[in-house]
Amino acid sequence: PSEASVARAELRDRVSTTASLRPFFQPGSVAVVGASRDPAAIGGRILNALIANGFRGPIYPVNPRATTIASLTAYPSVQALPQAVDLAVVAVPRDAVLQVIDDCAARGVRAVIVISAGFAESGADGRELQNRLLEKIRGYGMRMVGPNCLGLMNTDPAVRLNASFAPDFPPFGRVAFCSQSGALGLAIISLARERELGLSSFVSVGNKADVSGNDMLQFWEEDKNTGVILLYLESFGNPRRFARIASRVSRQKPIVTVKAGRTGAGRRAAGSHTAALAASDIAVDALFHQTGVIRAETLDEMFDMAAALSTQPLPAGRRIGILTNAGGLGILCADSCEAAGLCVQELGASTKDQLKQFLPATASLANPVDMIASASVEDFRKATEILLAAPEVDSLIVLTIHVGLADTAAIGRAVCAGVSAARRHGGQGKPVLTCIMDRAHAGKPIRADGEQLPNYAFPENAARVLGKLGRYAEWRNQPPGVVPDFDDIQPQAARALCRTALQESGAGWLSVEQTRSVLSAFALPLPRAGVCRTAEEAAALAQDVGFPVALKLASRQIVHKSEFGGVRLNLQDGSAVANAFGEIRDRLVKENKSEAFDGVLVQPMISGGVELMVGVTEDPIFGPLIGFGLGGIHVEILKDVCFRVTPITDRDAAEMVRGIRGHPLLEGYRGHPPADIPAIEDLLLRVARLVEEVPEISELDLNPIIALPPGQGCLIVDARIHVTPLH
Repeated sequence: PSEASVARAELRDRVSTTASLRPFFQPGSVAVVGASRDPAAIGGRILNALIANGFRGPIYPVNPRATTIASLTAYPSVQALPQAVDLAVVAVPRDAVLQVIDDCAARGVRAVIVISAGFAESGADGRELQNRLLEKIRGYGMRMVGPNCLGLMNTDPAVRLNASFAPDFPPFGRVAFCSQSGALGLAIISLARERELGLSSFVSVGNKADVSGNDMLQFWEEDKNTGVILLYLESFGNPRRFARIASRVSRQKPIVTVKAGRTGAGRRAAGSHTAALAASDIAVDALFHQTGVIRAETLDEMFDMAAALSTQPLPAGRRIGILTNAGGLGILCADSCEAAGLCVQELGASTKDQLKQFLPATASLANPVDMIASASVEDFRKATEILLAAPEVDSLIVLTIHVGLADTAAIGRAVCAGVSAARRHGGQGKPVLTCIMDRAHAGKPIRADGEQLPNYAFPENAARVLGKLGRYAEWRNQPPGVVPDFDDIQPQAARALCRTALQESGAGWLSVEQTRSVLSAFALPLPRAGVCRTAEEAAALAQDVGFPVALKLASRQIVHKSEFGGVRLNLQDGSAVANAFGEIRDRLVKENKSEAFDGVLVQPMISGGVELMVGVTEDPIFGPLIGFGLGGIHVEILKDVCFRVTPITDRDAAEMVRGIRGHPLLEGYRGHPPADIPAIEDLLLRVARLVEEVPEISELDLNPIIALPPGQGCLIVDARIHVTPLH
């Protein structure tokens, strides 16, 4: 499909998804099925939350054993309601849920939230029941949040919907939050109130049987009240769809995600918790990097990020200014900023001259600027304005601890005043973060003079936030990459060869000849070579390709040829080739592995260049995961490898090459010539295309690849391909 047709399909999907979710967040009326007079029961808590938080439309309790609940007329079933409702919240025993869905469909309900648990998260029986539930939902053309969820909220003053059993209703704001965990959602809503973080909406998706995090991303992409999106994920339902949507949304609205299940224990817990199949953490990191998603390590860091993203502009660069009244705080902050990839550079002469006019001689005018403990409220105001307006500063962190006479609340107001003044001359478009270290301000924003500044408990928190803001800003400012087309590849030939190998031998490693044929079908660079089965053939081929040559055991059974003793290098003539051939055969006989002999590969020695590796493995969730690093023995010792999830773009390939610690070797180091970097990037793009086009490839290892000087390309010296039948 062409890019235009893909774009049209994505637009249709976005429009239809957004329209189908609107009844959840902007319902004209709501029914609570399973409403209860018992305020401790789930149905009672949901009904009371709708009433207490002032939902603007009619509310209908549904309970066959009551005529009134909470002063509202109750109805025996959904079909008995006096009018069709937009949204039904279902809190009944799981075995009654399917009948409720039938009743809702008959009454024209378009959206349902199934709070009830006992579905896929509880085992095979529950999974079967959830499948039947989803079949009904889709058959009726409805949408469903849940099952096994907390519910959802919309804080818009025109709606004020709390269709959940959460006791707290957060203030209205620009941050949307989606949680896969209901219980965690309760804690997060409470924390949002405590930290005075306004939410536009909240949804607990539970088992994600129908409405998923991907759907919510598309809804919030179009939501004018949402500027920042937070996700708590335990699993990816459709990671490829997530990648497409997140890549698009991240260019307009930041997405901050906590992905649980980093460890084996965490993944097992996620599996039992919400029937999640957790992906490898390397693949998750790669996917987030490619799509611009900001990964938060903890929930606390997620809130730290949200506080900054919802109130501050993105930085234009990595140069940071630090202002403090305590030297120790400034040192901690400077160290943390450097660790976060920020630049704490010397201030310019003009900026220092302005600070000298009012700061004491004992103050430090380096960066950090330490005004010392005697700094007054007015000193904070002036210094904030000067530093934020300074052309050599992209972002500002203001730190204060109560060591003098100045009141910290007054300092907060003074900093806001300084920021407001600086915004009018040189300080616009620069984020400001504060760390006012006292109990009253911990984690709560500073507000004054029309400014709202995020405030952090410790300098390290502020530094980490600014580091991630800077990386996200750089990602967003770069143009999107493109997945190139190649007119010199033969995907059908490569796939036919792999299928034939599977039919003949089953899952396993391809032979040397098959491997070279598959690579050649994608125009991947290989040296002249051939497989020989006698010493005479080997000597003749060596003469043809040119001495010196290398001999390598060709075997589908023996994967690690060097460890086995199946490699001979720098053979200078036919006699040496014949002797090496005999040694390899004798080694196989000695180890009782003569049946593993497929021949020997004869290829010329490649002199010079840098040894690299490219590998591909199949992630059970994300599909092919491609890695790039230094080759030979370095890859296992240094573990200097950069990963991406396929498909990859030209930008991904360029970042992979520059993303390893060994990159200086490719640019030319201590007299060594640089490598042909465009050829390396081209090779990466072709390998990624190969594993996309030939899904039977479950593992691929090109190691080493010799990267030659500019204009000379690179050559794959050794290669392995493992194939597996498609399920």
